[in-house]
Amino acid sequence: MWARVIEAMLGCWLAISPFIFRMDADDTLLWAVNLVAAATVITCALLSHWPPTRHARYMTALVSLAIIAYGRIAAPSPGPPELQNLILVGLLLLMFSLVPNFASQPPRGWRDVSQLKDVEA
Repeated sequence: MWARVIEAMLGCWLAISPFIFRMDADDTLLWAVNLVAAATVITCALLSHWPPTRHARYMTALVSLAIIAYGRIAAPSPGPPELQNLILVGLLLLMFSLVPNFASQPPRGWRDVSQLKDVEA
């Protein structure tokens, strides 16, 4: 579940990045993109810890693709630092959303074999 923790931290970064980059208050669309993406990513990361909603990480992948697209389309290349931040965070979120929830555990078949050995011993 370490990838979900990193996703939540990246969501927090998205939430505070408008303040860090000192974005204009007039740029409401960019503020909205950052804050809505942050809320969605944090919510999906937390929902992924609950077994019935463990596939919420795929919603994070969709959000990351959306913010990458927005960061790329919103300004000509090279974009301002705020949009470059969106692209970078989107790529990181996309990478971590592809990591399974229990990636640090051995495969299920190996776990089953090791449990059989424990019972026999």
